[in-house]
Amino acid sequence: MTHAATQQLRAIPLGETIGAQIDGIDLASPLDDQAVAFLKDAWDRHLVLRFRSQAHLSLQGHIAFSRHFGALDKRPIASKAMHASAQELPEEIAVISNVKIDEQPIGGLGDGESVWHADMTYNPMPPRAALLHAHEVPASGGDTQFLNLYAAYESLPTELKQTIAALECIHDASLNSAGELRLGFERVTDPRHTVGARHPLARTHPVTGRKSLYLGRRRNAYIPGLSLADSEDLLDTLWAHATQDAFTWRQQWQAGDLVAWDNRVTLHRRDAFDPHARRLMYRTQVSDRAL
Repeated sequence: MTHAATQQLRAIPLGETIGAQIDGIDLASPLDDQAVAFLKDAWDRHLVLRFRSQAHLSLQGHIAFSRHFGALDKRPIASKAMHASAQELPEEIAVISNVKIDEQPIGGLGDGESVWHADMTYNPMPPRAALLHAHEVPASGGDTQFLNLYAAYESLPTELKQTIAALECIHDASLNSAGELRLGFERVTDPRHTVGARHPLARTHPVTGRKSLYLGRRRNAYIPGLSLADSEDLLDTLWAHATQDAFTWRQQWQAGDLVAWDNRVTLHRRDAFDPHARRLMYRTQVSDRAL
């Protein structure tokens, strides 16, 4: 991308508090430092970026673009139930799809609803961001919603901010965002026995310096030091507040869309869709480890 092309970049807000469409860019072309700086600034301000009409972007191009924002994680090792093609792609690419070959899925998350969550917060160091590129999408359904955890925190009553200031939450590792039990885990029936990383309920973003809620996922979450009833009540209150429509934006996918989100200050969820429709997306994940 030339300096002149950089001047054509525009960030057009999409939701009231979250999301922007970036126009004037071809993600398959090289980006100069000014373009990358523009995108990083827009990402910090809008938390979710959408790039339309990028159907020509190759998997290697997707990887190269993603690397402007940090080191990339390798995808998880696929289960034996998954088709071998899932492991034949570049190691930085994960497949999100309901498509099957010989009755074996080629990717994860199928066609069901995915509840509100941030990615992999059950780990001590969750990913910084993710970039999802749509290759095939159903005619309807499968929308993805995002919400702004800065706005959710900043609009909390002062007393509630004080209540959560020193509290941490255990983020459950046993279930994925579709509610499926992960391999090697036992089903949790009492959140006090939840296994997963502990994170502050309110934390400061390392780049912007702004405070946000940090919720991860609701199911099986537990606040150490509180009774189970008090933990459940407080988490229910925080989740009901955070998931208000005022803090959300809905992405209605078109083939060729690439959507990037800051995993540290957003939650996302997905609508179910027709299991007979094809949905094929490729995902990269930016690590939060140092470059």
